[in-house]
Amino acid sequence: MIARYSRPAMREVWSEENKFRIWLGIELLASEALAREKVVPRADVEKVRAGVERSLADLPGLVARAKELERTLNHDVIGFTTAVTERINDPASRWLHFGLTSSDVVDTAFAVQLVQSAKLLLEAFKTVRKAVAARAREHRMTPCIGRSHGIHAEPTTFGLKLALMYDELGRAMERIERAGKAAAVGKVSGAVGTSAHLSPMVEQHVCRKLGLRPAPLATQVVQRDIHAEFMGALALAGASLERWAVEFRHLQRTEVLEAEEPFTRGQKGSSAMPHKRNPITWERITGLARVLRGNAVAALENVALWHERDISHSSVERIVFPDSCTLLDYMLGLVERMMTGLNVYPENMRRNLGLSLGMWNSQTVLLALIRKGLTREAAYELVQRNAMQTWATKHAGRDDADFLAQLRADPEVDRHFAPGELEKLCSVGFHLKHVNARFKAVGLKTT
Repeated sequence: MIARYSRPAMREVWSEENKFRIWLGIELLASEALAREKVVPRADVEKVRAGVERSLADLPGLVARAKELERTLNHDVIGFTTAVTERINDPASRWLHFGLTSSDVVDTAFAVQLVQSAKLLLEAFKTVRKAVAARAREHRMTPCIGRSHGIHAEPTTFGLKLALMYDELGRAMERIERAGKAAAVGKVSGAVGTSAHLSPMVEQHVCRKLGLRPAPLATQVVQRDIHAEFMGALALAGASLERWAVEFRHLQRTEVLEAEEPFTRGQKGSSAMPHKRNPITWERITGLARVLRGNAVAALENVALWHERDISHSSVERIVFPDSCTLLDYMLGLVERMMTGLNVYPENMRRNLGLSLGMWNSQTVLLALIRKGLTREAAYELVQRNAMQTWATKHAGRDDADFLAQLRADPEVDRHFAPGELEKLCSVGFHLKHVNARFKAVGLKTT
């Protein structure tokens, strides 16, 4: 499991101690509600509370004892309630878990853990976006070539690339926030969700105190489409991180080298080739995003259960939810480190802009010719013909290949433009005039 690599706060959310802490809270809240209903004597509730407090004071000991009991009982919740009963050590312990089914405790606690995880993930996303925003502002007007199909298209700026990343990560945050709210559903409605042995007031009290919504209707469990939605949000967030990991991997290729992940002192790139500086962290993020997607499929498979409940989902959830939450948290930590230490090479960006010999001006010239009165078809033929001739000159090994010069040398093109007009159109600056507006559109300051 990846859990050991995540940050301590996320590891704590999915620890046995935290799970038992929430279980204890649910049991005590249910007892309090039953006292309000005059089912349980208040004096007995206080004895239950004392046993719960003793359990909270020694959570590792409670976990160890419950696990010991589980080896014989083969039931985790009964192992837990038995261990707590020992700490209550009074006939009042009969009220512990009164009227509850295991899933009342497990699913309600699961919702709390998902809400806790979503909160931590949102905090991590905020930190990453802050790092991305800083680098975007730094390179707001650093020109680089934009690519479609991997081929030179038109100029953009490296800052605009990062502003796009900032915006996409913002959408990932919104999805996780929505999914966290959607997953904040508990149930304390008994063996098949009918509240036969506990009034709905008990469920309302427990859920309200935990910051959850009671399921309007449940079976023995909260319906698993809710949890699949949460997992889908994690998988989609991972896909967004992968999208940028792939981008930076391409930009680190030797023949491109516009950006490079940090290479630390003492780091080795290859066991065989000492010169290598590989994008291994971005590659790791790419691979781990696949795990998140696989886990999302497993969560979707959990939606279909037999009748009011079977247990086929349980074993899956014990793996995929802790792993996915800790995994995404870990990935976000990597992205923060990558963006803070990212090596950016503006000179290589300028060099690469020149590789297409100014042909990234083709659409600019096309539209200018249309404005001059040519049909689109005629203008397209003129511009494409000169672009292909520029490539032919380059491939012939000549050093004078230049799109602007080629256009000027073509009388059918040149006659439509005043002296200096084409030169003014065919500039990098022409493409960057709305950069500030785009920054503002995604909520980024330009200074």
